[in-house]
Amino acid sequence: MRERLTTTLTPAGVLIPVMQRATELSVLLTQRSAALKHHAGQVSFPGGRMEEHDEDVRITALRETHEEVGIEPRHVTVIGFLGPMPTITGYAVTPVVGLVSDAAELAIDRTEVEYVFEVPLDFLMNASNDRWVERQFHGRAIPMVEFHFEGKRIWGATAQMLLTFRKYLINK
Repeated sequence: MRERLTTTLTPAGVLIPVMQRATELSVLLTQRSAALKHHAGQVSFPGGRMEEHDEDVRITALRETHEEVGIEPRHVTVIGFLGPMPTITGYAVTPVVGLVSDAAELAIDRTEVEYVFEVPLDFLMNASNDRWVERQFHGRAIPMVEFHFEGKRIWGATAQMLLTFRKYLINK
């Protein structure tokens, strides 16, 4: 893993879309299409690799979110950034935290996203909902946190970003 992380990482941005609902805040997640070449069928935030024309990762996250789930940038108020997270797939992913207006409408690009779902922020803030598991990586057991919500498994980099987001909110 260290060898992979010492190579040049490709910049990427994802949006942690905090949905402003009438009674609560929730986080929007995507179930990626099973037909995709990379990360098929995984739960993730909308986002992707930074393109040459993107000024910064904020623009990347907003552009990709619009492309994947139809949320227009004008409906997102960026409220912060988490530190870049290196991934074993060779990316440095910067999570962009944004409040999404209740007026935002979804239009899912089915070539990239199978469906979307929301997880209440209260659920993610409660550490009793963390499930510690061990995953094998090149013959070594790595402890990781997962979240299980209404039959959906949130794991890997997405779960780690949610943990980092929770720590940020608790310490503010």
